[in-house]
Amino acid sequence: MTDTRRHSLLLPGIAALVALTVLVGLGTWQLSRLAWKNELIAQVAARSHAAPAPLPPPASWPAMTAESDEYRRVSATGSFRHDAEAYLYFVAGDSRRAGEAGHAQGQGYLVITPLVMADGRIVLVNRGFVPTDRRDPASRTQGQLPGVVTVTGLLRYPEARGLFAAPDDAARRLFYTRDIGAMAAALGLDRRQTAPFLIDADSADVPGGLPQGGQTRLVFPNRHLEYALTWYGLALTLVGVFIAFALQGRRR
Repeated sequence: MTDTRRHSLLLPGIAALVALTVLVGLGTWQLSRLAWKNELIAQVAARSHAAPAPLPPPASWPAMTAESDEYRRVSATGSFRHDAEAYLYFVAGDSRRAGEAGHAQGQGYLVITPLVMADGRIVLVNRGFVPTDRRDPASRTQGQLPGVVTVTGLLRYPEARGLFAAPDDAARRLFYTRDIGAMAAALGLDRRQTAPFLIDADSADVPGGLPQGGQTRLVFPNRHLEYALTWYGLALTLVGVFIAFALQGRRR
């Protein structure tokens, strides 16, 4: 190959090498995400189906993390403060199960209620879904459980606010992000006695049917293998295109 031909392939070759490195890197990153997602799915399945454990004491709360404790099944006994409900915007249901009995559908709210335990500890409980027109507690008085109750459900930690999330309305106790600190502040709760997590209540029967518990989403999208194959496929295509380009230049 003459020097002219070598120079004619130098810049395209460098560009192709950079693009190939990027494509292979993206494919490898997706494989690492696949391993992480598979581990997460297995971990959530194991935690969410385990026998419920008593709610950990406040002394252990600082050492608990979302990575080590989220989705664990726990139980807590106390009394609901129905006068201090908060509401987390939620779209319930799966379009594949629309109209199926027993499954909430459409826009509404998750009812977040403080549960006060005998020792003064407080944990926020996501009691479940109510449609928009049933947010007012007066429209579902049967479900306002009195006295001492035991709640079983899954530990959940605060979520990061999405870029397009609507701003919370603390004055009306309406929230669009699972911000436990902001909810506790809006409800006037003592932060030192309030758990840094909440409990997603399970689907136990509630008089009147509302709030409808068991709304925790435990199915996670997992298309990382598909994405990895796409990036590797593009890398292979790039190699083929460059070889064809080089051979065509050599013939010329």
